[in-house]
Amino acid sequence: MTLADSLLRTAARLPDKPALIAADGAGARSTVSYGELASRVRAVAAGLRLLGLAPHRGAHDRHHPDPTAAAGALADDAGDRVAIMLPNGPAMVEAVYGAWAAGLVAVPLGPGLTATETAAALADAAVAAVVVDHAVADTVAAAREHVREQDPEQAQRLEHVIAVDPHEPLAAALGEGTLGPSPGEGEDEATLALLQYTAGTTGQPKGAMLTHAQLLANHRQLGGTRLEITERDVVLAALPLHHIYGLNVALALSLARGATVALLERFDADAVLGLVASERVSVLPGAPPMYVALHDREDLEDHDLASLRFAVSGAAPLAPPVLERFTERTGVPLYEGYGLTETAPVLTSTAVAGEVRPGSVGHPLPEVELRLRGDDGGEGDPREPGEVWARGPNVFAGYWRDRAATAAVLDREGWLATGDIGYLDEVGLHLVDRKHDLIIVSGFNVYPREVEDVLMDHPGVAAAAAVGVPNAETGEAVRAFVEPLGEEPPDVDELHDHCAQRLARFKRPVSIGVLEQLPAGPTGKIRRQKLRDL
Repeated sequence: MTLADSLLRTAARLPDKPALIAADGAGARSTVSYGELASRVRAVAAGLRLLGLAPHRGAHDRHHPDPTAAAGALADDAGDRVAIMLPNGPAMVEAVYGAWAAGLVAVPLGPGLTATETAAALADAAVAAVVVDHAVADTVAAAREHVREQDPEQAQRLEHVIAVDPHEPLAAALGEGTLGPSPGEGEDEATLALLQYTAGTTGQPKGAMLTHAQLLANHRQLGGTRLEITERDVVLAALPLHHIYGLNVALALSLARGATVALLERFDADAVLGLVASERVSVLPGAPPMYVALHDREDLEDHDLASLRFAVSGAAPLAPPVLERFTERTGVPLYEGYGLTETAPVLTSTAVAGEVRPGSVGHPLPEVELRLRGDDGGEGDPREPGEVWARGPNVFAGYWRDRAATAAVLDREGWLATGDIGYLDEVGLHLVDRKHDLIIVSGFNVYPREVEDVLMDHPGVAAAAAVGVPNAETGEAVRAFVEPLGEEPPDVDELHDHCAQRLARFKRPVSIGVLEQLPAGPTGKIRRQKLRDL
């Protein structure tokens, strides 16, 4: 089964049930049934094929024991790539599922990317078509010029730029055609479905290759936990759908299960609270900035949240005080999880055992194995920090046409080096930090997460980030930044005293900056390089 099949099968079973509810934050609302969504997806698939876009060729062996060779074969076998630069809404859903139904590869890109960032992804993925919000079509035009200057041959491959109104059905912009066989017929789950570009926190973003089987495996794994979604649920999708968390968890899992998805173009606390009450939302997937914003609401208890079964936080660490206070004020279980783009995305969740402990990201999902390895590659005491390695059917196939990057993270037994440092205890995995973010002060290791946890334990801090900066005496020193919790910024001297009471001298920040908002990606992951440059 492919992801397109999962939607079409739901539509055959529940044609009249609402699949999508689109809200714009200003009260406007539209509903698309499963039957109508399936018709639109079929029409988009036909329109894309009418443009001459070709599905996968099915001529290569993708099961080579060497992961780099298998990744290369999968890339050679892939269908044409379709970049999709649309905000959350029905057109975004139609574009992604239409590409899948036509046997093509979806390449979701944020509509807020710059022309330079867009050009890098378009050239790297060798896309044949772009579906873009007409409001940012100039960005794609400029990106196309960048590509033409760097690689004229690739610019010729980018034949179709389709600028659309993201609030209108997509098929009308593509023309009318027929596919012949039913969408998805002849496809298999081992084909490439998604080219998802990583956040690019270390160098250039890389295209993570995810097959239908790997994305669907994460659905199956989540279904074995308290995060199971059913056709009785209404799931709020305020997370950006161009991100793997929003796309495969909030959207694709919900449509595969027959739930209704309430789409918000962007997060807005008032809109979220209003939709939960009016649409009887039962599942709230989110990221830390969303819960900080809700936590800050003095009137949170005045809103009707009785329909919520559970909430989920992922993509970045959630401050323990926010988790605890949100649960106290709402009575809604808030499960924290951990994953990567490369794992489709979820690896662990506190929903596995149902025990929510601040600081823990829970136990592995069913079928997921974890190991902790030292710098020498050997396994040590799991209670001591080590690099997290993961294996399971949701682990990606490799990086797009990048053998060296693939070989650096995937071994021959299917284990993925996550680059995250953590330790295990009876309540699950605890993340210490990213391997490459380690700060070395006078030869001693300082994990930024340790400093950040101390700062976030201060009642005036909503979020914190620590980075290493050059220091003539110690090699590196710790520099920290905080985001206020509430309107009044915390006193910097008080924060230094707070750290002095809880951290060894070499771990203490030499400076602490207060920023109105820490630089972060669309799901709240801190952009540390921007902080290093301040």
